[in-house]
Amino acid sequence: MVVRSALSLSSRMHQQAPTAGIIFHWFRGTDLRLHDNPALERAASLCSQTKSNLVPVFCFDPRYYGESATSEFGSLKCGPKRAKFVLESVLDLRKSLKANGSELLVACARPEDFLAELETIVKDRRTKVVFQDEVCTEERAIEFRVSKIFGSKDKVWGSTLYQLDEIPYEEDLHDLPDSFTPFRNKVEKKCTIHKPLQVPNDLSMPSLDGLDLFKKHAGFIPTLEDLGYTKEQVKFAEEDDPRGVLPFKGGETAALARVKEYIWDKDLLRKYFDTRNGMIGGDYSTKFAPWLAHGCLSPRYVADECKKYEDQRIANKSTYWVVFELLWRDYFKFFALKHGASMFFPGGIINSDKPWKHYPKNVQAWIEGKTGFPLVDANMRELAATGFMSNRGRQNVASFLALELNQDWRYGADYFESVLLDYDVHSNWGNWCAAAGMTGGRLNRFNIVKQSKDYDQHGEYVRHWLPELKDVPTQFVHEPWKMSQFHQTQYNCRLGVDYPNPIAQPYYPKPKSGGGSKNDRRNGGGRGGGKNNRGGKNPNRGRGQRQDMKSLKAGQIRMD
Repeated sequence: MVVRSALSLSSRMHQQAPTAGIIFHWFRGTDLRLHDNPALERAASLCSQTKSNLVPVFCFDPRYYGESATSEFGSLKCGPKRAKFVLESVLDLRKSLKANGSELLVACARPEDFLAELETIVKDRRTKVVFQDEVCTEERAIEFRVSKIFGSKDKVWGSTLYQLDEIPYEEDLHDLPDSFTPFRNKVEKKCTIHKPLQVPNDLSMPSLDGLDLFKKHAGFIPTLEDLGYTKEQVKFAEEDDPRGVLPFKGGETAALARVKEYIWDKDLLRKYFDTRNGMIGGDYSTKFAPWLAHGCLSPRYVADECKKYEDQRIANKSTYWVVFELLWRDYFKFFALKHGASMFFPGGIINSDKPWKHYPKNVQAWIEGKTGFPLVDANMRELAATGFMSNRGRQNVASFLALELNQDWRYGADYFESVLLDYDVHSNWGNWCAAAGMTGGRLNRFNIVKQSKDYDQHGEYVRHWLPELKDVPTQFVHEPWKMSQFHQTQYNCRLGVDYPNPIAQPYYPKPKSGGGSKNDRRNGGGRGGGKNNRGGKNPNRGRGQRQDMKSLKAGQIRMD
């Protein structure tokens, strides 16, 4: 926690003129931090220029939280584990604001309703609202209502490495490519990542004398029960499954601590490229995603730390690759801005008329991790138990639902929206749209069995999450349907009783010259695998990881 003010909250409040204007800074849930927060910097700057007072606000919107907040597909809009993470993040934000001479007004209300009530109370003062710009339809509809209250809006771009007005595309982004690589190449060549902003110097609050509603909400933080979750959901949220990769705790303080631990204390950045496709444990990848999704951590801060690491320790493909992954987040936010609501349609941005199925029994088997495909089931059970899943797992379970089962991919995206700790609308729906082949270009159909053998070579991961397979040897652990009745008895795993029979025919690409089609060789094993892999003796890589992304050259971290 960075403290900029040495004065107490009470002394700072009473130094302000009672007739000073008020600028509300509306934290939206994707910006829950003080460091490198462009919208907060803008609000503080306006306060300085206009002699106004800053009032930070956050709302737990009942349209998104609680048992009654459900999507059109029937899932909770925000599952209890993510709600707990948000609560922790908001509480940490309040502590940081207090340490900097400010406060945070918290309400369980729609933002447009709560801000309208606050604005009415201080109607004798000049008021304005500042907030971070978001790009999807639901978020835009809410900010439109908020802006109407104040007669204007002051929204500020944030949450990306690169500024929207600096990327080399037209203002409406009609010329933004619909695939990542040309975007990456052009942006890295022509653009520079700005240094992260410091915490604003002056975040002082106005006097709360006579403003009883302000005082009430300055001391309020809801519980999960207050947000509308059941006792069973609250109990589930508060229990950390010991099999999980990390006990994630929300908030900027925890986020910055994780960056320090991963990059500097454990010195893990130097081998990120080699380990990032792992699936067990806390250190195979950065695990920054939940904090990035909620804005507890700035991507520019991470990029800056990677650049410092390069300057002070070592620069290699791993040090660049963390920034490369952050650039994907940028891409999907720009992609969402370009395509709008079409990213949520069954035919995606290409308006495909593909006839998707919806067979609830198969979708439920996928959700519960009972498809009979061990890699899919292990990943889905990890997600259900912890709110987290590896990147490798996400690609496989999405490909399986959309391309093996031919199920409407939106049910998968919707379920992920409900349970992921690191849910952000752009990356989630953009990735699912692409996985279903609804963005055009090459279709990546994953060979689940080959992926299992390549990325969980000895079956440790599937056994970790599927106790039914604990006695099944590596020979069968990725293809249990190949066991005879004798094997099933011998290894304590009866198909259809202890572990499900596969709900779809296993996909084995037909061999062609070189062992399958070009796409199958790249994606059936997921970019890698095969006889010619040369990975040396690196213990951090399984068979398929040795060639994974090898053809892509590392770029440079260019910061001003």
